[in-house]
Amino acid sequence: MATGGVAVFLAWRLVALGRMSIWPALTPVMAAAGIVSVATGTLALSANVAVGLAAVAGLGAGVLLYLATAAFVLIVRRWHVFDRHVAEIYDQRRGLSLGLALLLAAAVNATGEELFWRGLWQSRLAVTIGWPAGALVTWAAYILANMASASLPIIAGAVVGGLVWGALALWTHGVLAPLLCHALWTALMLAFPPGGPGSLGRRGG
Repeated sequence: MATGGVAVFLAWRLVALGRMSIWPALTPVMAAAGIVSVATGTLALSANVAVGLAAVAGLGAGVLLYLATAAFVLIVRRWHVFDRHVAEIYDQRRGLSLGLALLLAAAVNATGEELFWRGLWQSRLAVTIGWPAGALVTWAAYILANMASASLPIIAGAVVGGLVWGALALWTHGVLAPLLCHALWTALMLAFPPGGPGSLGRRGG
């Protein structure tokens, strides 16, 4: 678990330093972390809530989180530094089709993150320190790993998104709801960027 967390931290540092883009840096790490998490055989889809209810709740939460994020971004992008960081994130998609970006970001990165953080980390910690404490420790570790990005929207997403996904895992005792929420939120943020695609090329000062 610690090795995976360090790998995520280092991958974000490579992105922050301009050595690599998100795709070659984060995608292999999250794919590997997700595969290893599933291979442990300890992940549960939804041990505390019916699978159908967990799925609906996860998708609904994904839509609500997108709407809240879009509203927040539209307001905060008046801050030029934040606006520049948002544009830099979307610039990472340059050269990729929307379909490929959705596949990598939602199906690989977001899924791998949830399998690793909420699936493996949170459930393993829950065994030793209980679900509430496990959720808090996982949330803190997730924020710390994402702080290496030095990107304000990435860190904000880790704080707010991590809280939502951790809460879904805490409620369901499983990874299905947070995984669907995270994947749908990511897909919506890519397909329908706040402010529209025409606003993403700006650079703040």
